[in-house]
Amino acid sequence: MGVRDLVYRNLMYKVYERRLEQKIAKAAGPAPRHVGVIVDGNRRWARMMGLEDVNRGHQKGADKISELLVWCREAGVEYVTLWLLSTDNLSRDKAELEPLLQVIEGLVGNLVDQGWHITPMGSLDLLPDHTARVLKNAKEVTSHRPGLIVNVAVGYGGRREIADAVRSLLQEHASKGASIEDLVEVLDVEHIAEHLYTRGLPDPDLVIRTSGEQRLSGFLLWQSAHSEFYFCEAYWPDFRKVDFLRALRSYGARHRRYGS
Repeated sequence: MGVRDLVYRNLMYKVYERRLEQKIAKAAGPAPRHVGVIVDGNRRWARMMGLEDVNRGHQKGADKISELLVWCREAGVEYVTLWLLSTDNLSRDKAELEPLLQVIEGLVGNLVDQGWHITPMGSLDLLPDHTARVLKNAKEVTSHRPGLIVNVAVGYGGRREIADAVRSLLQEHASKGASIEDLVEVLDVEHIAEHLYTRGLPDPDLVIRTSGEQRLSGFLLWQSAHSEFYFCEAYWPDFRKVDFLRALRSYGARHRRYGS
């Protein structure tokens, strides 16, 4: 593609972006308060680009995060949950996992420097000490910041989260001298929700997954019971504002029934 063609294509995308923004504004529906994003396809993007080192794809994907957060803030989103590393990913070959963790640490550091409010989610005890410290420090340093809250899910698995929540719930009741029988009498879904990683936050209204895969793979299993889903064909590093606006347009066109 020549330089002139590239300039023309970028111009057309800008025009399309503005049209989408105008349509979304005219629809006047509420923006999603909480958006979850499965940032998928970094390795496949790297291979598609002919890169031997897939970690260059992870870095390219990390560079995209800041753009996404700006788009979310502009759209009035209050919470964003980014799935950066699953518990399954921790079993990857050391030669790939260690550079990936370094990319995540660098990303979190950049987000702190950019002024975002960062909250880590996941089983930090499964992570290397240095990575866990970076995440905990980000939470401490940014906890007072107003505005958009960015949950970074690292070492996260939906089933493990629910198991951790039940374990925490049992420990809490045991510390009060309550028996299992006492807990059974009063247990309901809210008790478990209060012990999830996302306790105190609204459930995600919209979950976006890139790379063309149409599954959750364990992301926010409990919280996404009534979420709307948007699956995008683009690999995460190629995710554009146009794609984000399409997701918002799709969300705004749906009638959320919550099972009624």
